[in-house]
Amino acid sequence: MRLALASSNSYKEIGQQELDSTLANRPVKVAILVRVSTHKEEQKSSLENQRKLFTQVCAENGWEIYDFYQEIESGTHTNRKGLNQLINDAKENKFDLILAKELSRLARNVPLAYQLKEILNKHKIHLKTLDGAIDTLNGDQDKFGLYAWIYEQESQKTSNRIKHTFRTKAKEGEFNGSVPPYGYYLENKKIFIRDDYTPDIVRKIFQEYIEGKGFDGIARGLYNEGIPTPSQISGKANAGDKWHGSTIKKILMNPHYTGALVQCRDTKPTITDSRLLLPVSEFVIVENVHEAIISLDTFNTVQDMIISRQRIRPQQEIHLFTNTAFCADCGRGLHFKKNRKGYVCGNYNKHGIKACSEHFIKEKQLAEIILEDIVSITAKLNLDDVMGSIAKKAYKVTNSTKKRLVKIEKDIADLNNDKVRLTKLLAQSSIKIEDYRLTIDDIDNKLNILVTEKYELEKSNSVSKDTTATDIAKIKKELSYFLQFNELTTEMLHRLVDRIEIKKDGSPRIFYRFSNELL
Repeated sequence: MRLALASSNSYKEIGQQELDSTLANRPVKVAILVRVSTHKEEQKSSLENQRKLFTQVCAENGWEIYDFYQEIESGTHTNRKGLNQLINDAKENKFDLILAKELSRLARNVPLAYQLKEILNKHKIHLKTLDGAIDTLNGDQDKFGLYAWIYEQESQKTSNRIKHTFRTKAKEGEFNGSVPPYGYYLENKKIFIRDDYTPDIVRKIFQEYIEGKGFDGIARGLYNEGIPTPSQISGKANAGDKWHGSTIKKILMNPHYTGALVQCRDTKPTITDSRLLLPVSEFVIVENVHEAIISLDTFNTVQDMIISRQRIRPQQEIHLFTNTAFCADCGRGLHFKKNRKGYVCGNYNKHGIKACSEHFIKEKQLAEIILEDIVSITAKLNLDDVMGSIAKKAYKVTNSTKKRLVKIEKDIADLNNDKVRLTKLLAQSSIKIEDYRLTIDDIDNKLNILVTEKYELEKSNSVSKDTTATDIAKIKKELSYFLQFNELTTEMLHRLVDRIEIKKDGSPRIFYRFSNELL
């Protein structure tokens, strides 16, 4: 019996041969995942040590570092920014090899591990762990599932221990969170009322809701008064200055303001499951642990009001310029105001005059302006005149386009040579990884700009006179057809208009889809 599978190559040679054939004319591009599970100070040095170790491995093998993917979170999570970016880049074949300290740095649960394995196999990307468990370059992936299962079991045991510890501490009256509720500060796992204006803001929020204001209305008022948000008070790096209705609702529904700690309200049955809300009977509730900001009666009144106001929201009414008209200053979409039969800036509508001005325009007025534009454009579309103008422009740009394309080709070749030279310097430890990465990023940005410009020039250069004439005739026919109805319809709008921007004085700036063809 003779089988095609029976060859002189061993399975351990196949991986390296595939890599060699793929990378015959370029260095191996390596993606590196570095991860720690917490933000603790002692783990910062671990990240740096991982970077140095991987840099040395790449230099010894003559590999080019594509990028570091850094994570500071648990390996059991599936929604991980660093890993998700790595997977997306793998699907686009941006690198050839993934390096990790061990498989657990990538995934600590079996489904995620096998999902990753499937993606790497499909896109012919190799994986190597420094602990020697996985090395697809040598055909070694037999223990992939075994190691993933072991790591998942270890993570589940750790998770169970942490749950037990949290419930024990919660029963003892300790606050398990890292950020205390707005109006309190945290000290030695206990929360205390802040000695500033924030407790009064909490009382104001409860009082205004009882008086009839909604979540968004309260939020708008606090923003216009310039009151710092909870994120700003807690010192979050990406804190915004705008209050939102969801933040108000969260404060109004927080039982901690009554002086009680209500904790352990949800759980994850296993490390791969989503969080589930527990029955109230399983909550850990300890009353009179800290000083209350809101009385129990006030809190209960607000909860009853929230329940009574809950209703099924009707399907949002779609108006003619929804998702087409935007504020020219802040960029937010315009909101339709039924009582005014027109549109205002969404930022202004939600947050008031401090965020933006109203940029108001009536729907009927905007529709009439677009119809007048279409009539005017159609009347001016004389095919012979347009074609003569295009021919003159084409004659002027042809020679300069050819010269520019030659220059772009040379610049692209020079930049690729620079990348090869930098890789050699990194392999020889002649430059630091930070300098290497910054320079490579700069080169890649320049290459992207040049490649895009080359594509656009080649595309514009390939458009023939006959094709352009056909396009213009088609546009004129389409405009004439729509004008028969003497009314701006949704179909007309989306076929002819790309975007509308409304200026502060209410005047529109309209971007038509066919404008480039007529210039």
